[in-house]
Amino acid sequence: MSESGAVWIGIDVSKETLECAVRPSGERWSLPNADPAFAGLVERLHAAAPAGIVIEATGGLEVPVVSALGLAGLPVIVVNPRHVRDFARAAGKLAKTDRIDAALLALFGERMQPAPRPLRDEDTRGLEALVVRRRQLVEMVTAEQHRHSSAPSHAVRQRISKHIAWLQGELATIDQDLDRSVRRSALWRAKDDLLRSVPGVGRVLSLSVLTQLPELGTLNRKQIAALVGVAPLNRDSGTQRGRRCIWGGRAPLRAVRYMSALVATRHNPILATFYQRLLAAGKLKKVALVACMRKLLTILNAMLAANTRWHATI
Repeated sequence: MSESGAVWIGIDVSKETLECAVRPSGERWSLPNADPAFAGLVERLHAAAPAGIVIEATGGLEVPVVSALGLAGLPVIVVNPRHVRDFARAAGKLAKTDRIDAALLALFGERMQPAPRPLRDEDTRGLEALVVRRRQLVEMVTAEQHRHSSAPSHAVRQRISKHIAWLQGELATIDQDLDRSVRRSALWRAKDDLLRSVPGVGRVLSLSVLTQLPELGTLNRKQIAALVGVAPLNRDSGTQRGRRCIWGGRAPLRAVRYMSALVATRHNPILATFYQRLLAAGKLKKVALVACMRKLLTILNAMLAANTRWHATI
């Protein structure tokens, strides 16, 4: 339960409207999801003095209102939709409308009391959009290359080859835009240079971390590992002891980190030694690699916290 008297507000975001619900009062209202309406919303929320304002991540629809509330100094919290769905099932709340979802978000905030995340500025969001687009292009290139190898005719292969060439051109342009964006900002440039001083950390991982993991350097090693989804979770019941596994967290970031850890086990002296020691102890290769992912994350977290470049004894 929330602290006595604490106010929690849930806002369900759709393309056209914002549905708001307040706990514990039960007050509800709706307004357009448009910039002109945000000033009135900010004034009303300031008057309510909430402990937190809970909004689901909705693929970008939430960005304008989250930015407006965050810049106004309100405690806005963007939560993972899966966490809210699991909470709803546990609470036996299966019906779904925008009004119900807003009330559920307020209840989720009251019961779970999620912590606010740092608000990303416009430059960060723009850089993240480029990183996400780059990942999409890489996935499309890979898919088209698979189609090319199994195409039934020469004519189809030619068309696929042209599309691959176009996608690769777009990828090169995105890479140039990313480099320019980083170099324009002294802060981005300093953080990028610091992270890339680690053997095994390249541009893609560095930019993915900076845009999609703003908490790096502000949490302890256990918290940051759980946030990314590389902390081993127990699967025990009674006397049965299940195999520990990782799940949840920020999957796209974890996928990038997996490839970086693979490179680091060959070129980073600390991680290479750590990896070989785990294999010698009988650990499966994938288990050892996940442990290296977690260790690499811990190293990067410590480096940003201390604003210290890589050195082999870190």
